[in-house]
Amino acid sequence: MNLDQLLLLVMIGFGVGVFGTLVGAGGGFILVPVLLLLYPDATPRAITTVSLGVVFFNALSGSLAYARMRRIDYWTGLRFATATLPGAIVGVFVVSHVQRILFGAIFGVLLVIISGYLLLRPPASRLRWFKPDTTRTVVDGTGHRYEYRYHLRSGLFLSFGVGFLSSFFGIGGGIIHVPALIELFSFPTHVATATSHFILAIMAGAGSATHFTQGDFSGNVGPRTIVLSVGVVVGAQLGAILSQRIHATWIQRLLAVGLGSLGIRLLLGTLVH
Repeated sequence: MNLDQLLLLVMIGFGVGVFGTLVGAGGGFILVPVLLLLYPDATPRAITTVSLGVVFFNALSGSLAYARMRRIDYWTGLRFATATLPGAIVGVFVVSHVQRILFGAIFGVLLVIISGYLLLRPPASRLRWFKPDTTRTVVDGTGHRYEYRYHLRSGLFLSFGVGFLSSFFGIGGGIIHVPALIELFSFPTHVATATSHFILAIMAGAGSATHFTQGDFSGNVGPRTIVLSVGVVVGAQLGAILSQRIHATWIQRLLAVGLGSLGIRLLLGTLVH
């Protein structure tokens, strides 16, 4: 890895850290398409190994920043994170059996679907699964009080699926968890992004540990992960600061536009091949 490549990866990591932390998605949904374009010969398993490792450091750095702001719902986060772990471990093994072109196509379609829903749904409409049975209150560092209710078992079930998809795609799961926490469980946007980051740190850590035990960080995978993580840790701190100054509606719109743009770009790349 020469100096130009090193600087490029650090800059990519920084951008992933800023945007991923701002929207609470961990940045994997940005990093995976970028890695697919940068390394066209890399296997899906190698791509997801790098991405999950970087997502872990991003989520850890962002979680520390959000913890200082006191926006994390730890009670909910620990339960949802525990539910993601079995799925995260299974996803690591399943991705080895998927062809590169199919992996890219599925990932692109997923991004476009989520983006379309966030952009096109009526502002007042929100989905409901089951009658809420859990009430939570979070008071952040500025004294702002957030109160919300949700159905706990539905959240645990969803988190298991998020764990699988996160490891399968190497995205950390935030692009699914954040919209779900907001739309299905009525979480305030700022609490959803902070709590999602906390969940990501645990989930991505479990996925990365599984990759490590399988020897997946060998060759160029380990160095690329380390260099990207240097940039992402710094960027995550800036993303958390920006989240205090941007309205919740704009955070959702940024998430939707980012998802849609990258999904379309990835699908176009898949069609070329």
